[in-house]
Amino acid sequence: MKIKFLSASIVLILFVLFNEVSAQEILNSDSQIKKLDDAIPLDPAVKTGKLPNGMTYFIRKNSKPENKVELRLVVNTGSMLENEKQLGLAHFVEHMAFNGTKNFAKNELVSYLQSIGVKFGAHLNAYTSFDETVYMLNIPTADTVVDKGMQILEDWAHNISFEGDEIDKERGVVIEEWRLGQGAGQRMREKWFPVMMKDSRYAERLPIGKKKVLENFEYKTLIDFYKKWYRPELMAIVVVGDIDVDQMEASIKKHFNEIPKSKKPVERPYYDVPSHKESLVATAKDKEASFTQIQIIYKKDKTEVSTVGDYKASLVQNVYDGMFNQRLSELTQLAEPPFMYAGAGYGDLVRTKDAYSFFAIVPPNGVDQGITALLTENKRVLLHGFTESELDRYKKDMIAYYEKAYNEKDKTESANYASEYISYFLEKVPTPGIGTELEYVKAFLPQITLKDINALTKNLITDDNRVIIVTGPDKENTIIPSEEEIEKIVAEADKVTPEAYEDNLTATALMEELPTSGTVKESQEKPLEVTEITLSNGTKVVLKPTDFKNDQVLMDAFNFGGHSVYPLENYYSAIFAASIVNESGVKDFSVTDIQKLLTGKIANASPYIREITEGISGSATPKDLESMLQLVYLYFTAPRKDKEAFLSFINKTKALYENLKASPENYFYDQTSKLMSQNNPRRGGFPEQEDFDKIDLDKAYQIYTERYADAQNFTFFFVGNFSVEEITPLLEQYIGSLPTNEQNQTWKDLGISYPKGVVKKEFKKGTDQKSQVMLAFTGDFDYDKKEAYKISSLAEILDIKLTENLREDKSGVYGVSAYGSTQELPTGSYNLTIQFPCAPENVDKLIEAAFEEIKKIQENGPSKEDLNKIKETQKLEMKENLKKNNFWLSMLRNSYLYDRDYSEVMDYEKRIDALTTEDIKKTAQQYFNFENYVQAVLNPENID
Repeated sequence: MKIKFLSASIVLILFVLFNEVSAQEILNSDSQIKKLDDAIPLDPAVKTGKLPNGMTYFIRKNSKPENKVELRLVVNTGSMLENEKQLGLAHFVEHMAFNGTKNFAKNELVSYLQSIGVKFGAHLNAYTSFDETVYMLNIPTADTVVDKGMQILEDWAHNISFEGDEIDKERGVVIEEWRLGQGAGQRMREKWFPVMMKDSRYAERLPIGKKKVLENFEYKTLIDFYKKWYRPELMAIVVVGDIDVDQMEASIKKHFNEIPKSKKPVERPYYDVPSHKESLVATAKDKEASFTQIQIIYKKDKTEVSTVGDYKASLVQNVYDGMFNQRLSELTQLAEPPFMYAGAGYGDLVRTKDAYSFFAIVPPNGVDQGITALLTENKRVLLHGFTESELDRYKKDMIAYYEKAYNEKDKTESANYASEYISYFLEKVPTPGIGTELEYVKAFLPQITLKDINALTKNLITDDNRVIIVTGPDKENTIIPSEEEIEKIVAEADKVTPEAYEDNLTATALMEELPTSGTVKESQEKPLEVTEITLSNGTKVVLKPTDFKNDQVLMDAFNFGGHSVYPLENYYSAIFAASIVNESGVKDFSVTDIQKLLTGKIANASPYIREITEGISGSATPKDLESMLQLVYLYFTAPRKDKEAFLSFINKTKALYENLKASPENYFYDQTSKLMSQNNPRRGGFPEQEDFDKIDLDKAYQIYTERYADAQNFTFFFVGNFSVEEITPLLEQYIGSLPTNEQNQTWKDLGISYPKGVVKKEFKKGTDQKSQVMLAFTGDFDYDKKEAYKISSLAEILDIKLTENLREDKSGVYGVSAYGSTQELPTGSYNLTIQFPCAPENVDKLIEAAFEEIKKIQENGPSKEDLNKIKETQKLEMKENLKKNNFWLSMLRNSYLYDRDYSEVMDYEKRIDALTTEDIKKTAQQYFNFENYVQAVLNPENID
């Protein structure tokens, strides 16, 4: 369960099914949009209605994934409706929904769902925000299971039990969630949030609430909130999945018709964020803050998108935002960029207010230049506007985006549609269907002119309703200007008269001359419709055509070697070599140039260098596959060596890492990484500032070219919507022509190993009363696939038991995780790790409780019920994974990397069914060695 905070991101109209004609047919049709004041229709693929008691429902048949259904209970109720005695109780109600209902006593609900393969968190979850609460359930479509799922939603809607002992136990869990939110971000938010939401109820209603209220509220106060606001007219049921629509409608009526209609309903209020003529400024700094950040927010009246004309206006705004963000991205490529990252966009601030917002992460002393750069770019548009070439490119990119969405219309995940209908119910965000949207885009995009775009600036950037927020670390080398100084920076920026933007790209294609093609030397059919091709230069290509996605091809390639082959003095040049090239581009083209040359195309490729491998990954639509392969060819043969891009990379990366360890959580990760690698500098946490000074451009470029000089030792993998016959000529052209030099590629074992014996280490960092615990059982492992499966399964069972004990029984944690992994290269090892946050005073007793759960499994093995839970989850997840391109890409890559038989994956049901409680018991006995483990605890600095 989680709390959803407000967002100032760009509002994007989501896509759904509409009809069966192709995207190109729509673009070439003579369809006309007749009236701008026509209402935007609701997609006819969704069946909607309203029950007599006022409850709304949405039902849609969708077969991605197969045999699964997404269920949602949407309640138009959040923390904004709490009174002073209820602060945090909207969220608390959400928690109680999982702790007993009329038909599911106490923890039976979670236990039942686990028994059918539903994983708490992944398939069963909820969130509470200022204005809504949403319950999410992803279950199989067996008739009895779906009926149980509908019963669960019905119980959540009006039959939560609210037993006193369960409420008291859940106080601890919610307070642990509250504790997780404490820290630099929370302390700084307490300073700037009331300024941004000045004179608004939003400033006083953060969903997590107040600790004092959570600890002391009366049961009746919680129940009163539930009875007052969980009413049918404020609710919607969303059902999307591999179901029969009519049957689901009948089920909804069966379960929800009987919920009584509200007799004397209190009107659901909405709260405004008042306007203000002056600019508001807020600053905050904290010793535990990791980054220096700028927000510039222009509050706007809520904009409804309900008519065709509204849609056209939103399209103009989206084009504006897209082009402006491209300009901001270009600024990050400067040798001394004004910010490491920046973004801008128009969207919802809260339910009753929109905002045009900027966000930037700047260097520790870069607030002045960051604010100036953001405001200067706005003024550049105000004075000179955008260019025709920018507009033309972005129109092509937008068309490509809509075409891809349309082409994937029958392969869209059910969860995406469910999210659309939630937004439609709560905020009337239009969902007309991707066919209609593409028709609108076809009609309106050609009509959008520079005049339309450029006219927006003066309405977006105003002197009134502006809020400027600056936050950052509280340390000597970080300059956080005062409010008065920020006002002066803004005033000075207003005086700047920037020159017009210049679009200097003259090239029209990535490659003017194509390489001489290689040929197919050998081709063989392998199991599960996989083809292995060896090209004339020795490069191996593994192909698996699929129909899981209509518009997706994924690629990866690897070669042995990596940065392990380089001495320690060249370590940092080696590990960042591929990143530097990624930042620099190819041939004479910068990253910005490449983006422009790929206008209207959806294709990417990115090289990487890891410890024992180097490679390149990418993706493309089928029609843009050649563009991706051209990038691959150029990253092998023509990486760009660019001093300015190098300096840009160094300056941005140093600034990002400079204060990273000021955060207790990041500090703990850094220290435990060093602990687990026995302080080996090659795996020891985050780089220090002086480490970046060790990176040499010439050496990094040399290392990169060495790693990609011999293509014959690379193995490429392609998975997605292509045919072997169609892709082969492209492979011959761009991969078969890659250079070879007969290198004997290998990797080096660096001798890095886990510590031996019992190692207990306490770290102290931070002022908040919260601790972090890591328990790691590790050791040597002679890799065996069956044994590796038992280790991961053991961790899954332990995860369930720890959640039951540490969270549900002891109320000591919000979340706890156990995971098990094995490694074959460079040396065989296993790792069984438990992690959880908690109050400092509970560390010892919760560690002991975790150890007790391990010992119970060692002594008795798991119950058959718990074993069945993980088996059902594994089967469901594998069925879904077998229909995903990224799963097969990873599966094939690992099979060649570790010389394994990938076809055995199809025997997953036999492997899962064969797992016994005795297997888990013996695995626990063998790999949980209490004479060899690491116990690391992070405590606050002021603890005794």
